[in-house]
Amino acid sequence: MNTVATPEINLTSERKIGNSIRSRLQDVLPKIVLAPSFAVTVIFVYGFIVWTAYLSFTNSKTFPSYVLTGPRAYQRLWRWTFETDPPSSWYTSITNMGIFGFLYVGICLALGLFLAILLDQKIRGEGLLRPIYLYPMALSFIVTGVAWKWFLDPGLGLEQTLHQWGWTSFHFDWIKNKDFVIYTVVIAGVWQASGFVMAMFLAGLRGIDGEIMKAAQIDGATTFQLYRRIVIPMLRPVFLSAFIVLAHMAIKSYDLVVALTSGGPGGAAWLPSNFMYEYTFKRNEMAVGSASAIIMLMTISAIIVPYLYSELREKAR
Repeated sequence: MNTVATPEINLTSERKIGNSIRSRLQDVLPKIVLAPSFAVTVIFVYGFIVWTAYLSFTNSKTFPSYVLTGPRAYQRLWRWTFETDPPSSWYTSITNMGIFGFLYVGICLALGLFLAILLDQKIRGEGLLRPIYLYPMALSFIVTGVAWKWFLDPGLGLEQTLHQWGWTSFHFDWIKNKDFVIYTVVIAGVWQASGFVMAMFLAGLRGIDGEIMKAAQIDGATTFQLYRRIVIPMLRPVFLSAFIVLAHMAIKSYDLVVALTSGGPGGAAWLPSNFMYEYTFKRNEMAVGSASAIIMLMTISAIIVPYLYSELREKAR
């Protein structure tokens, strides 16, 4: 009996050992594969964020200085915030950020929802229209900026074309007008991002249960009431997601302004990102540029962190 049972016991123990090794490898292998990218992210993203925050409390000029001097850079930005006569470049940047962010996010949400509702009506050629609306999002901000710069240039684009057609009284010089140049950035940004927002809303609309819509129509709800009281409230998660994406894109916008206006006449189209680059790499004020970058980071965090908190809280429930 003992001679027969011993090989079976050994075979069972070997299987258990093999299964435990295999399960350990299955647990460890993904961590080993992800470790290099995780290390790179920690060093080159979060590491440089910490380094930038440190530089903002130094007196860094052309090159980094590691001697802490306190929040002088933040005090300078605070003082420049209220210098309106003449306006400081920081005041211009945050004012433009307010104008651009409000119009860019608001128009993209409204236009994207409107286009999504139209396409949701099962119109002919929907398969052709969707790529047309989404195509601008495939372009970089540089390409978008250059294209709209040609289109809005009074001596080259729309104004010149209409003059050649005989409408000589037409004038559209916003791109060269310091009071209106920021609105040309809004136009180009909305043109690029509204199709992407449309796709997000269209996916949300297609995910709504059709039985709810039919029940509301049977109860006598008009089309306007249907969308106002049922459809749009059910699209709240899509609204939040689109708002987060658009707000993030608005705050970090840099290349669109540079390609479209080169900062505008006299820096009139500057956004905080343009201010940060200018002071860090051109005006040799690395501490001030770092402080402005940290303020941008805090602004983005103030938008994203509450959203992530609410999402994780809902999942926990």
